[in-house]
Amino acid sequence: MQVRTTETAQRVRKDGLVAIVRGNFSQAQIMAMAEVLAAAAVPVMEVTLNTTSALTAIQALRQHFGDKLLVGAGTVRTAEQFQQALDAGAQFTVAPNLDLATVALAQKNDLLHLPGVFTPSEVQNAFVAGCRMVKLFPSEIVGPRYLKALRAPLDDIDLVPTGGITPENIAEYVKAGAAATGIGSALITGPQQSLDDLATRAHALRAAWNAAVSQ
Repeated sequence: MQVRTTETAQRVRKDGLVAIVRGNFSQAQIMAMAEVLAAAAVPVMEVTLNTTSALTAIQALRQHFGDKLLVGAGTVRTAEQFQQALDAGAQFTVAPNLDLATVALAQKNDLLHLPGVFTPSEVQNAFVAGCRMVKLFPSEIVGPRYLKALRAPLDDIDLVPTGGITPENIAEYVKAGAAATGIGSALITGPQQSLDDLATRAHALRAAWNAAVSQ
C-alpha cells in the first residue's frame, strides 16, 4: 500500500489546482509567490527543474512552509532527476513524459509521480506501471472533449490536464472528468508579474474551480 502516494494524490484532488512555476525567478520571488498562493487557497505548487535554482527553491519552500504548502518538482524527466527532487524534499513529482525507470523509483520511495501522457496507450502503460494519477499534456491542443473521450474507457485513472486551462474554461474540464488541473501561464505569467496580479489570478481560478466542482 502506497500510503504517502495515496495521501498526496487525495490532497491534489481536493485542492484541484497545481500552480506551475517555470522560468528565471529568484528564490525571493518564488517565496513571495508561494505566500500569495497559500493566502489565495492555491496551496499546491510545482517548481519545474528548468526553473532557475529549482532544487534550492524546493528545499527552501519545504523548510519555510512545512505542511502549509504541498511542494513538488516538475519537468522530472529521468530517474536521476527524480532522485535529486526527492533529496531536495519534493512531496510529489511531475513529468512531461512517461519514463518507466522514474515511475519505478517513485513507487519504491512511495512518492506521487505524475508522468506526462497523451494517448490512450500511454495512459494505460502508466497505469500498468503503477500510476493511478497522470498528467494529460499538452491539454490545450485537444481540450475537454478529448479528456472526456479518454475518461470513458479509462475511468479508473485520475487525469490531470495541464496546459491552456483558465478560469473561463476550467468548468468544462471539471465536467469532462479532470481530477485536478495544472495551471501555468494563466496563473504565473513571468518574473515581471506583480504579486497583486498573481493574487487576482489565483482567486479567480480558485473561485472558478470551486464553482465547477459544486455543480
